[in-house]
Amino acid sequence: MFHHSKDLQFNARVSKPDPAFANILLEQFGGENGELAAAMQYFTQAFSAKQPYPDKYDMLMDIATEEFSHLEIVGATIQMLLKGVNGELKRAADSSEIMQVLEGKAAKEEIIHDALKANPQFPIITGGGPTPRNSQGIPWCASYIHSNGDLTVDLRSNLASESRAKIVYEHLMKFTTDPYVKDTLSFLMTREIAHYKMFEAALESIQPNFPPGILQSDPRFTQQYFNLSSPTSARGPWNQGSMPKMDKEWEYIADPLNHVTATAGLTNQDEEKLDESEQTNAMSIQLGEIRSLEVDQSEPEGVAQWSTYGTGVPPLA
Repeated sequence: MFHHSKDLQFNARVSKPDPAFANILLEQFGGENGELAAAMQYFTQAFSAKQPYPDKYDMLMDIATEEFSHLEIVGATIQMLLKGVNGELKRAADSSEIMQVLEGKAAKEEIIHDALKANPQFPIITGGGPTPRNSQGIPWCASYIHSNGDLTVDLRSNLASESRAKIVYEHLMKFTTDPYVKDTLSFLMTREIAHYKMFEAALESIQPNFPPGILQSDPRFTQQYFNLSSPTSARGPWNQGSMPKMDKEWEYIADPLNHVTATAGLTNQDEEKLDESEQTNAMSIQLGEIRSLEVDQSEPEGVAQWSTYGTGVPPLA
């Protein structure tokens, strides 16, 4: 159940109309890395988390709802930036607010032209209001959503989503001089950082959480780094020394072609790796049982019921 408060989470303000920036800001309304995509992603992920991880379900729903509030902030800011710039603009009186920031008819015609050139859907199709489209007028698409039904995978997707949204706000702040709009963008950018840390903490609370999913990695192919961009080859913690958070050392394959040939396409492995494969297969089975048990134990017996409404709902006669 959603309850809408007409007051925004953050007091969004705009000092003057700016249709060009309004169009750019559409990227965070209906774009791939925007607030609608984030809200729908976390909202969708929450369903499969409800039974095994009710605490994570609560977190995902809270953050999804906050993302909807951010969508409202972005939409409100776009609308304020378009004040006076809609289908009635050409008939606006010289005393209108938008004319106070322009210099005569030529400037007014230029701003109309710029708005049309940037996104003709603003003044023609939508009548001067935001819709779920990006800055190029491309409709919002459900393919923006990443929901895989495994919380360790979904939370990692969310870390990436928050990172991309943060950098978009960071770039947007370069294209406006309005101090009020910058303040709003700073708030929204900062909340992306806050959400990142929430998802990071939630992922850490699920143990084990690596590798993502259930199946363990095949030890025959886990440690190799193939030098496929010779002759200049960079070395670093990604291909030498200890693998991060794993009790293994990187195996640097300096000559991949000869290595693949010598191992008959990586099929000839030493006995130690084969023995380790049996151990990891057992670990996969064990983790699968644990995850399955988590779901089975959390599902209620009898009639399935999503909500309890405090005192419970009486069964049908």
